[in-house]
Amino acid sequence: MVVSSFAIGLLAKAVFYLGFVDAILVVLFFNLIGILPVCYFSTFGPRFGLRQMVLSRFWFGWWGVKLIACFNVLACVGWSSVNSIVGAQLINAVNNDVNGAVGIVIIAICTLFVTLFGYKVVHTYEFWSWLPTTIIFFIVLGTFAHTGDFQNIPMGVGTSEMGSVFSFGAVVYGYATGWTSYAADYTVYQPSSQSRMRVFWATWAGLIVPLLFTEMLGVAIMSATSINGGDNIYQTGYNQSGTGGILGAVLFPHLGNFGKFCLVVLALSIIANNCPNLYSVSLTMQVLGRWTQRVPRFVWTFIATCVYIAIAIPGYSHFELVLQDFMNFIGYWLGTLKLLASDTRTMLTSACSHLRGNRPDRSLRVQARHARLQPGVLRPPQEPAARHRSRRRVLLWYRRHGDGHEPAMVGRSHRAEGRRGSVRRRCRLRAWFRVCCVLIFRPEEH
Repeated sequence: MVVSSFAIGLLAKAVFYLGFVDAILVVLFFNLIGILPVCYFSTFGPRFGLRQMVLSRFWFGWWGVKLIACFNVLACVGWSSVNSIVGAQLINAVNNDVNGAVGIVIIAICTLFVTLFGYKVVHTYEFWSWLPTTIIFFIVLGTFAHTGDFQNIPMGVGTSEMGSVFSFGAVVYGYATGWTSYAADYTVYQPSSQSRMRVFWATWAGLIVPLLFTEMLGVAIMSATSINGGDNIYQTGYNQSGTGGILGAVLFPHLGNFGKFCLVVLALSIIANNCPNLYSVSLTMQVLGRWTQRVPRFVWTFIATCVYIAIAIPGYSHFELVLQDFMNFIGYWLGTLKLLASDTRTMLTSACSHLRGNRPDRSLRVQARHARLQPGVLRPPQEPAARHRSRRRVLLWYRRHGDGHEPAMVGRSHRAEGRRGSVRRRCRLRAWFRVCCVLIFRPEEH
């Protein structure tokens, strides 16, 4: 429940010139589609105890995941930049003497302070920060409804309307699915016995309700800018301070100083939106190599903060264009990530099951062993706990086969550092050789 999703709803009329009903339908259906991958990937956290980028090694391999990690870092930094611009607009609406650059720095420093203290502090802050924001959004809704300035803008027709619908839908989808690349980062501390369906539907409810409420509220309030052909306080406020200006036009004339206080609280809600981004940057950087693991995570958090400040300050003056382009980038790259992850996993599983029957896939086992799981992360009920407290690390990786069995694959003990890399390379080459053989000699089965 943050103001960034409210800003997404404003784009329906400001950029894509949609009516009220068609914009509401786009918000509804594209959000329903966009959050499904986030909910699905969230279920992997309790089951495997791994962060999302480490899990991606099973799909992309040791080297391929480094490219995915680079994209994820760019996405996290971009999210933080866009969110900081929205917060700076709200601060500027309260006090015009505080320009956009100062507001961005204020948001960034507050976010950095929270993320420096680790997961528990981030989780506690996220657990409570939505309450005041939700109350203020209901105040905004009640105040705007009391004014009677809502305008039911009719929907368009023809190819231009279709283009606007799909363009705005891409933006909505990109925002909704943006958590996919680090969905499992925030469910790893759930017990391994946690129901996957419970995690899925809890994530679904936690995303769909605030997304629909804030974006539809933004669509409704933005409709008031069409009063008198655009000559009104809503359009004037939006031209001056963007998202903060139009919220100020709703609150300031009716609530006075209390309305300014509400806007400041909404600006600080950006901290809750940026905390997962910065925290996941530090986790993602550790996937790139051993040298990045030696650097303390708070150093990566500080560097990411400096980078997104440098990006957000120039983008403040043309926020709509920055937001639209970034949401399109998010939608494209995350769509590619999900497609490659599903296709790679399906192809490898199919190929190895044809060539090896129901025997465990050794390449996946080796990759899993080198994902650096801690002992006992995937402990089955029948395994004694003492075995996992020994010095030899044991990995259990479950795969469902066509005959209904779900055998456990037990990884071997760790070898010497030099031999470990050669074994991993040989197994990966064998796996891809099997895939090529299946595709060449058994094309009818694919």
